[in-house]
Amino acid sequence: MQETFFFQAMVYLAAAVIMVPIAKKVGLGSVLGYLLAGIIIGPACLQFVGHEGTDIMHFAEFGVVMMLFVIGLELEPSRLWRLRKAILGMGGLQIAGTTVVVTGLAVALGIDVKQALILGMILSMSSTAIVLQSLNEKGLMQTAAGQASFAVLLFQDIAVIPMLALFPLLATAPATSTGTDNHGNGSLLDALPTWAQPVVVLGAVAAIIVAGRYLTPPLFRIIAKTGMREMFTATALLLVVSIAVLMTTVGLSPALGTFLAGVVLANSEYRHELESDIDPFKGLLLGLFFMAVGASIDFNLILANPLLIFGLVTGVMVCKLAVLFGLGKGFALSTDQTLIFSFGLCQVGEFAFVLFSFTTQEGVLPKELTDIMTAVVAISMAFTPLVMLLNERLLLPRIGTKEEDTKESDVVAQDNPVIIAGYGHFGNTVGRFLQANNVGTTVLDIDSDNVDWLRRMGFKVYYGDASRHDLLEIAGAGKAKIIVIAINDPEKRLELVETVKKHFPDLHILVRSTNRYDAYDLMNAGMLHIYRETLDTSLRLGVDALTLLGYRAHEASRAAKMFFMHDERTLKKLSAIRNEDEYVSAARETMEELERVIQADRNTPTLHIDEGWDEESLITDVKEAQE
Repeated sequence: MQETFFFQAMVYLAAAVIMVPIAKKVGLGSVLGYLLAGIIIGPACLQFVGHEGTDIMHFAEFGVVMMLFVIGLELEPSRLWRLRKAILGMGGLQIAGTTVVVTGLAVALGIDVKQALILGMILSMSSTAIVLQSLNEKGLMQTAAGQASFAVLLFQDIAVIPMLALFPLLATAPATSTGTDNHGNGSLLDALPTWAQPVVVLGAVAAIIVAGRYLTPPLFRIIAKTGMREMFTATALLLVVSIAVLMTTVGLSPALGTFLAGVVLANSEYRHELESDIDPFKGLLLGLFFMAVGASIDFNLILANPLLIFGLVTGVMVCKLAVLFGLGKGFALSTDQTLIFSFGLCQVGEFAFVLFSFTTQEGVLPKELTDIMTAVVAISMAFTPLVMLLNERLLLPRIGTKEEDTKESDVVAQDNPVIIAGYGHFGNTVGRFLQANNVGTTVLDIDSDNVDWLRRMGFKVYYGDASRHDLLEIAGAGKAKIIVIAINDPEKRLELVETVKKHFPDLHILVRSTNRYDAYDLMNAGMLHIYRETLDTSLRLGVDALTLLGYRAHEASRAAKMFFMHDERTLKKLSAIRNEDEYVSAARETMEELERVIQADRNTPTLHIDEGWDEESLITDVKEAQE
């Protein structure tokens, strides 16, 4: 028995360690990596896992309980209130619209109305893991499509809770007794009269709220004072397990209770500590859950009904795509943003596995139907990267980019010597410095929210895309002497550089660079005045560190200046190297050369001449001599 346990643990861990990094490397995401790992070790391939995979799934479902606790911790009531319009508007309409469409089609195919309604709600969910990861990797989270996607996914996460509470009411068969999802069998409510049951349920919910608000903070404070990290972790796990037991005892979903507890604790000072302690267990158990799902996929069923399965996948994704596209246009998203939003969310998400497992155990849906739909969900998730690539390569270049920006620029004619493109933290600092020295500036920013905020702060900022030469002309680029390019997006910076070089060749370009690799691209574009935002601050910190270690201030500052001059001189050389091995060799040579240069300068006999300006060091020397 012990040998079998260790063998199973080795198989699951090895499959996850091998497949998840591979899946992430090729852009499929960790969820699909776990699913593929489960398929490979399951009955369909290597057969390391057989029917015991079902038993493991019941244990792993506790990861879902933990996930909802963490989601609750992240949903501060104040944040929910700020996002209420986007969340309730787009998120609510997305679930409602998809549910109505899928339910209608399911009823037309002969499925019972209750079961069709449940299918519609489950299939309305999208993959939070896949969508957010893909948008982050492509740098689209701050776009309109990214913000709309986040609002919809957040509403979906919240909607899981009422779905878990609603589904048992629609059950058409008796619930089965399995694992952590045994919500009704043998509960405390069975021994109580009917009138007392809602009182006990409300009392359990109230107990969670009161305990989360008033009892757990003092408890965590006592545990934190022990200084034992493992005790804090044990207490966090005890909290989650206790709530799950309480909810199961009164016949409710443990996920509902832990989510509620998470929301109550979202404003606690121990919120981040709780999240960091629970997260590893949540991740491992969720990974185990998805692997168990992959192992339980019936490939014989898929091979026996390929047209049905892939027809359902296509139908579900097309229906969701149509609903999402209509929703995007209804909320005034541009065509390209609507396409990104629609193709990104058209799959069915990982929560569907949880909900299908729950509905089977509760007797809500027959196992034959959930087996088919589980395969449909997994295939739709696997198709997501391909669908998004299709949109990116074929549709967006032909459709999205042809649409004009719906918001008109408000740039007015200016006659200032300096134009600043981009007024975030970098451009704002430059602008305030120039203003303090009575230098007139014309500021352009593409972020309309930032423009509105800065205007409220008293800054004269105009909304407009600085990469458009006609707007630069209005802004006075033909008469200005300098343009400061401080835009956040590296690609947009390069685009603006080319625009200025083409239409305003006499304009001096001072351009912000995020790091040295970004600086390489700008150098290769012909830029001479490049300002790496991390370089000066890093060197200033280095000077302070040397001073604290006993170096004289003038010596530390001189070393920083030598470093800066050497780094700027070698930057052009390194920017021209494309071969990785050659780059590593050249970089090592420059670092060794830099060390020799600084050491040689430190040994210069005339170095003491600079000591005069280092007043603080001289005062320290006098005090030490007097002592």
